[in-house]
Amino acid sequence: MAPDAPKTTPRLCIFAGTFDPVTLGHLDVLHRAARLFDTVLIAVARNIDKAPLFTADERVALIRANLADLPNTCVDVFDGLLVEFAMKRNACAIIRGLRALSDFEFEFNMALMNRHLEPRIETVFVMPRDAYSYTSSTLVKQVAKLGGDITKFVPPNVAAKLREKFGA
Repeated sequence: MAPDAPKTTPRLCIFAGTFDPVTLGHLDVLHRAARLFDTVLIAVARNIDKAPLFTADERVALIRANLADLPNTCVDVFDGLLVEFAMKRNACAIIRGLRALSDFEFEFNMALMNRHLEPRIETVFVMPRDAYSYTSSTLVKQVAKLGGDITKFVPPNVAAKLREKFGA
């Protein structure tokens, strides 16, 4: 670096969600974000209002097991407002995955609210590969509960845990 070049701060982004469970679509968005930012913090929302199938600690463990090829990532759990968590972590952006047009209105409104609450945090929308555009944690759980094949939608460790949870 040239002596008079400005110093840059590493760019940290937050990829937040319930991740109940993490899907291949989530991991695809994560890989894309990891190419754009110096560090990606996967923020697992405790979110007990949604009555998650997996505990926050289980969700963290399922995610961590899939980060070996992403050294610039880490995982943590949060409660409360995402923008407050992002500010505490000195993040510059929040990553939001957009699967389909139907996601856009909700995500757009959330991004505007977050901007209102904390204008220093940008929201970056990232689209997963089209093969994952219809995949959601809710659908994966429904298919798993009914004994369907979920191996095309989740990593092997998640498929095994879902089979364990549903006794399949």
